[in-house]
Amino acid sequence: MNDRTTKERILDAAEGLMLEKSFHSVGLNEILKAVKVPKGSFYHHFESKEQFGVEMLRHYVAESTAYKIRLLLPPNPEPDPLLRLLTYFESNIAKATESQGKCPCLVIKLASEVGTFSEPMRQVLAEGTREWTGVFERLLSEGLEKGSIAPHIRPALMAPVILDLWTGAMQRASTTRSVTPLREAIAFLRSVLMP
Repeated sequence: MNDRTTKERILDAAEGLMLEKSFHSVGLNEILKAVKVPKGSFYHHFESKEQFGVEMLRHYVAESTAYKIRLLLPPNPEPDPLLRLLTYFESNIAKATESQGKCPCLVIKLASEVGTFSEPMRQVLAEGTREWTGVFERLLSEGLEKGSIAPHIRPALMAPVILDLWTGAMQRASTTRSVTPLREAIAFLRSVLMP
């Protein structure tokens, strides 16, 4: 139990630090200082910084996927899938506002940085985006069945477009320090997806 708790604490602390800075600019000592554990604890759980990065991204992707499923595909959902999707994106605007315009998503933040130097980390990011696209695809399929999504929408084609649109809007919001790109993305999705 203590080993798992220490490992989780290291991963959680690192996520916050990486969102503030970047993968390369956060040193091992900074992470360990944040969780108040000795250096040996790190190497007890992780072979290298790259292997740590892989596990950190897996941890983040798993939590983010669970969050998306909880909001978009819950057991007793809001009956309108389109409303669920738009509400989910509105909650992302709230997170972006809380982070004062900085990117609140570790996958978006680290994709271009780690995707070029670490194949294992790139694979985790790719798998995460496939999972997220799958959640959007299931939601769109449900919306088609219920008539709350425009009948011309093809879930398998639209789901990755939604993810790409939101990712791009989030990057632009980070560079402009404004949630306007996110609001524009929501307005566009509403206009395209409404029946």
